[in-house]
Amino acid sequence: MAKVLAINAGSSTLKWKLFEMPAETVVASGMIDRLGLADSVFTAKYGDGQKFKLIRDIKTHDLAATLLLEELKDLGIIDHFEEITGIGHRVVAGGEDFKDSVVITEQTLSRIEALAEYAPLHNPTQAYYIRVFQKLLPRVIQVAVFDTSLFAGMPKENYLYSIPYEYYQKFGARKYGAHGTSHRYVAARAAELLGKPLSELKLITLHLGSGASITAFNYGQAVDTSMGFTPLAGITMATRSGDIDVSLLPYLMRKLNITDMAEMIDILNHKSGLLGLSQLSPDQRDLEEAAATNKLAQQALAIFINRVVKYVGSYVATMNGLDALVFTAGSGENGIELRENIAAQLHYFGVKLDPEKNHVRGKERDISAAGARVTALLIPTNEELMIARDVMRLGHNDTAL
Repeated sequence: MAKVLAINAGSSTLKWKLFEMPAETVVASGMIDRLGLADSVFTAKYGDGQKFKLIRDIKTHDLAATLLLEELKDLGIIDHFEEITGIGHRVVAGGEDFKDSVVITEQTLSRIEALAEYAPLHNPTQAYYIRVFQKLLPRVIQVAVFDTSLFAGMPKENYLYSIPYEYYQKFGARKYGAHGTSHRYVAARAAELLGKPLSELKLITLHLGSGASITAFNYGQAVDTSMGFTPLAGITMATRSGDIDVSLLPYLMRKLNITDMAEMIDILNHKSGLLGLSQLSPDQRDLEEAAATNKLAQQALAIFINRVVKYVGSYVATMNGLDALVFTAGSGENGIELRENIAAQLHYFGVKLDPEKNHVRGKERDISAAGARVTALLIPTNEELMIARDVMRLGHNDTAL
């Protein structure tokens, strides 16, 4: 049996999950929050429902990684560090270099660092953690799992922007997508639930969380996705604008007396979306509660559904059909009313939900009505499990250890 540690690192958080493989049993999970600030919070769930919480200043990524390993041992989750036989890291941007997850070498790590231009808030931090864990556990295989790898092989007509082609050739200006690990997991799981190979199915997966994206799978190939060069593009999100006419930006900058494009991009990333439209909250639950008496909240929800439906409709046309629609991530897994409203507008394509089956939160099930031409599935995402599987697939073979 192998123990595989899945790492999902952000600038101020470190999420982790420890699996026993190949049984895919979760041994422990947790996170470090407020990393780099006073009173950082380390939490862990393990054993038979046991929970642990520690509040202390965790100023650096080095300290965060060290604390994680120390607490795994101190809490008795592992007896010695040698039990950990593989570590998988979520990495946001792989560009066109990485069309699959990879075992990390110095060469691949250097390339991950060089791709920081595509994800300046994520790649440098994730690369740094890889180096830290290499120092702490030098004999352990480490694997990079890229958000973008699923989309590296999309057809050119779907990933190229209508700008001078040399910009793509020289600077890599194209659609890269995001949430690829989540879309890959739920698509594979949907195929299992439908009892067919993924290569025989036309699927659309809806990752509807704070960040939200939609992906079309045509006979196993991810052929299009809603996010673009960065995760800012696509449908309306919690605080991100989604698609916008770029000519609007200089217009708004003049009106707002903004001279730095970074400030405008920050507005589109953090002050727009549901929050900006509603002037109330980025959380769909808050907006649903307020919608009866708050027209802006009602309008924000309607716009979100509108954008989802438009993308789904275009993808059905692109693939010339649809076998299943998959809901996942926070709102997708828990938004009973949201799923109902989306499905109602997709009735023309054969999507119809069973109200009783759909009345559930975060539980895997078929929620489609009897006789519906398109199967609707609710599948909780599990990016960490996909990371652990990639570690086993790439790192744990007869010669790797």
